[in-house]
Amino acid sequence: MSVIARQGFKYSLIGYFGFLLGTVSAIFIFPYDMEFYGKLRYVMPTAEMLLPIVVFGLSFSNIKFFHQTQKEGKNQNLLSLSLVGILINFAVFGLLFFLFFLLFPQFQTSELWKMKRLILPLILVMALSAIFNKYISNFKRIVVPNIFENLFPKIANIGAFCLFFFLGVTEKGSYGFFLGVFVLSFLGYVFYANSLEKIKPDFSTDYIKKDHLWKDILNYSFYGFLGNIGNYIAFRVDNFMIGEFLNFEENGVYSIILSILSFILIPQMGLHNISAPIINKTILEGEFEELDRFHKKTSLTLFFLGAVLFACILVGFPYLTNFIKNGDQLRQAEPVIWILGFAMLFDLATGFNGHIISLSKYYRFNIVIMLFLAITTIVLNYLFLTKTDLGIIGIAMATAISLTLFNMIKIYFNYVKFKVFPLTIEMMYVFIICTLAITLAIMLPETQSNFLNLVYKPAFVMLVIFGTNYFMKIFPVGKYLNRNFFRSLFKF
Repeated sequence: MSVIARQGFKYSLIGYFGFLLGTVSAIFIFPYDMEFYGKLRYVMPTAEMLLPIVVFGLSFSNIKFFHQTQKEGKNQNLLSLSLVGILINFAVFGLLFFLFFLLFPQFQTSELWKMKRLILPLILVMALSAIFNKYISNFKRIVVPNIFENLFPKIANIGAFCLFFFLGVTEKGSYGFFLGVFVLSFLGYVFYANSLEKIKPDFSTDYIKKDHLWKDILNYSFYGFLGNIGNYIAFRVDNFMIGEFLNFEENGVYSIILSILSFILIPQMGLHNISAPIINKTILEGEFEELDRFHKKTSLTLFFLGAVLFACILVGFPYLTNFIKNGDQLRQAEPVIWILGFAMLFDLATGFNGHIISLSKYYRFNIVIMLFLAITTIVLNYLFLTKTDLGIIGIAMATAISLTLFNMIKIYFNYVKFKVFPLTIEMMYVFIICTLAITLAIMLPETQSNFLNLVYKPAFVMLVIFGTNYFMKIFPVGKYLNRNFFRSLFKF
């Protein structure tokens, strides 16, 4: 097995383990104290939203210019200057941060200001880690960075929560553990990078001044910054705005529901690994008819499997809440499941729209639409929070609307530029079958056992969907759910 294959296999295993760890803890641990979990879920997304400002795309430049600098023995120079750049950016960001709150003291009542002692150091540690994360990937080593990037934050959340709720440690002490895990992660990055190639700090600017290389680096970093900040804001702003406009308890409820809904995205985790090189090949060779066929096939696969999982979640959620601490709060927020679930299902139906754009010569368009998504999400969230009393249901509606518009724009762009279209009539058949299965399952009589209801109603849904599909031949289940399919989930 090659290095890439081994790394890809281990990477996938860690990804699935991290997903399982995060979801199980969100369902069975964090509900014991929604408010404290809501605080943790405020800190991390807020830091991630502000992170791109400090990183400013320098992490991406350590990939883009690595081979060029390595040939001349200056890759360590680029790494060193990138780290200095992070420190300078953080100093400027910190100065502007405090200046803003001094000039506008009315904002000092915000949770961002109150939690600055945790959020600001977290941003710095994460920014430095981001440089090493991308730098290490140049050595075709993605497994250890994946542990630091995906598992350590979950360990930080679970550890801090358990210390606070189960062991009686103070909030400050728990936050200290939370931040400490990220510091440990950063030190792990440094140690691992040094084991791959001994780190030799080089802060000379002579090399990057030569042929104005610094201009190319800053230009590329700027585009990386724009795309990254749009992505982080678009997918992290919900937790930030709930924490600022509502309360941390609502933020905890919303985050747990998102964790449950993330089951829908399981099929996407494996198919992404095998789709990217195929998409790249067909685009390079100009085989757009083949790209259209592949696009439709993968989109139908994602939609069908996602629809089955979503249908099971819908009929099983009311009974699942009976096994969750403070499950009544989740039950009251059930509309969020329906609203966000359908938006995520449509996202699956559009397939790998974004990958087609990013792998083509129009990759800069991704930056434009990502910024559009970020701005639209912020505006809609603000309107729903300030103009309605819908609470997290309004947040879900705002997110669903912006995500749907985002996907519709990508569908239109890809159709105009490449004549590819992900949606098919088979998807409509799948939607009708799933709707029928959900309706029948809801109408079925309930037993006195919540566990039995939790098992037999989703099982009935799956029986109806797969049974109908067997006779109508809508989706070739047998072709995909075989040994080769499951093997593909772990391919790089």
